[in-house]
Parts: sequence; structure tokens; C-alpha cells
Amino acid sequence: MQPADQPAGLMVVAGAELARYGFGDGHPFGTDRHDVFMAEFNARGHARRSMLEPPRMASDEELASFHDSAYLQRVREQSRSGSGYLDGGDTPAIRGIYEIAATAVGATLTALEGLMSGKCRRAFVPIAGLHHAARGHASGFCVFNDCGVAIEQLRRRYGVRRVAYVDIDAHHGDGVYYAFENDPELIFADLHEDGRYLFPGTGHAEECGQGAAAGTKLNLPLPPGADDAQFALLWPRVLDHLRKFSPEFIILQCGADSLSGDPITHLALSAASHARAARDLAVLADEFARGRLLATGGGGYSRRNIAVAWNEVVGALLDS
Repeated sequence: MQPADQPAGLMVVAGAELARYGFGDGHPFGTDRHDVFMAEFNARGHARRSMLEPPRMASDEELASFHDSAYLQRVREQSRSGSGYLDGGDTPAIRGIYEIAATAVGATLTALEGLMSGKCRRAFVPIAGLHHAARGHASGFCVFNDCGVAIEQLRRRYGVRRVAYVDIDAHHGDGVYYAFENDPELIFADLHEDGRYLFPGTGHAEECGQGAAAGTKLNLPLPPGADDAQFALLWPRVLDHLRKFSPEFIILQCGADSLSGDPITHLALSAASHARAARDLAVLADEFARGRLLATGGGGYSRRNIAVAWNEVVGALLDS
């Protein structure tokens, strides 16, 4: 742990409450994902260099800054009954899911508060980056969109306008993209497997924002089998895109399902691409955003890939 009289460079928000986010044995998004990350985190000695913080539960008001009230009520009701699905069949409405999902959002807000108060310069939340949830519905294992809530809270609570959202998960971050498609101050960049081959089927290169936001969004689809070399060819376009808009805060969604061997995706990156993304965004955060970089774990369904990719990100953030 960090000595009490020294500010930590990196805050990691984790703990038993956050580990509850998952959908049971046999579901790709199982509750073991948190502990797989933490075992590797401790084995690498990262805990000694980080500030560990427990999550809190996001308030109803905070959730409503992004999500529609009717949708929140629906989740409350199905959370009490523990029956049915919150989407077309990927995201079960297990008993207590409202509070569990609100805690995942609260974990991201805990990290955001640490960054905005100056308690830390970087932050990482493993069970977060739930980028498919829309304002009015769940999708793809994502009940509430913690990144969307964080963006709204940055605006409302802290007056931060230009937020950059970068996503290297194999799946397109559609819940963030479409929620802010017309927002010129949400700078969006997403490398993902081409939607012709993978859920959610969105994120085409021509999707670059609407109206006043045209040109503020960058979608870079990758073909199945794309590896570190192809990532390296496209990644400078992400950095150039962000530099054009001088973001005041940066969010990285670093899903591990873009690594080779994931059971439900088809990319072939290594954890080196994730480490590179974290390092380069830390440089941009220092240049434009007072160092404020919030990384979220996102997807990933190979447990070994989760452990390695997320801890490479943590290591890069610690060394930055």
C-alpha cells in the first residue's frame, strides 16, 4: 500500500462489492473476473504501489443523469423479482441486480472523484466500462453505463466539458457512441472488431458524429484476426484525433476481449497493445487533462487474458 503521507499516482477501485457484478456460473460475464484480475495484481506487486479503494453505490440521482427514469424503474422491479432478461437474452435480471449494477457505476464514480480531487493522477476500475447499456435499455451484459454516467457527472458536478472516450474492447462501444452522437464535446475514438462479424454490429467507419458533432467521433473497425501490427498502424490516428480537441479528461475502456484466444471474439491483439494505449494516453492526459486518466476493464472472457491485459494497463499507468 502507498504510505499515508504520499499521494498515490494510481487509484484502483476494487473489492468484494464490485466482484458481485456478474451473472452466475456458466455465463461469460461471471463474478470470478474480478478475482482473476486481483490475483495477478497482487502477484505482480502492484498493490504495494497503488491506492486501493472500495466502491460505493451510485445514487438514483447519479444514475438518472444518464439513464431514463422509466428504464431505472424497470430494473428496480426486475431486480426485486429476479426474473427474465433486461435485454434480448444476454443480460439476466438476477435478484439484486439494481444494487449490484449501481455499485459498478459507483466504483467508476469513486475513481472519478479521486482524480478530480487530486487524490490520484490515474485510476483503474476492473469491473467497469459497461459500454453497451443505452440510456433506456440494457445490452450485452451491461445493465448501467458507468462511462456514460461518469461523462454526465463530469459536466454537471465538475464543469468539465471536453471529455475524450477511447475504447479498445473488441466490441463497439455503442452505448456511449449513440448517447453522445450529437454532442460535439464528447470526443470519441473506438478500435473494435468490424460490426459485420461481431455484436453489436455497429461502429462503421462512416459513423463520425451527427450535426454539430460531425467529425468528433472516430470509429476504426478491425478485421477478424487483426493483430498488434494492425493496431499499431491505426493507433496514431486515435492520438491525432484526440490532440485536435484538447480533452480535459480521458476515459479508456480497455476490454481484454480484443486479445487472441477470447472465446467469443476474433481479434488477435496481445496485452502489449493495451499497455501501449495506456502509456500513450497518459502522455496526452499530462499534456491536456492535468494527468486525469480513468481506465476501465470492460469486456474479456478468457480469464488469463483478463489477468494479463488489465495488469499490463495497471503497470503502464503506474510507470507513467
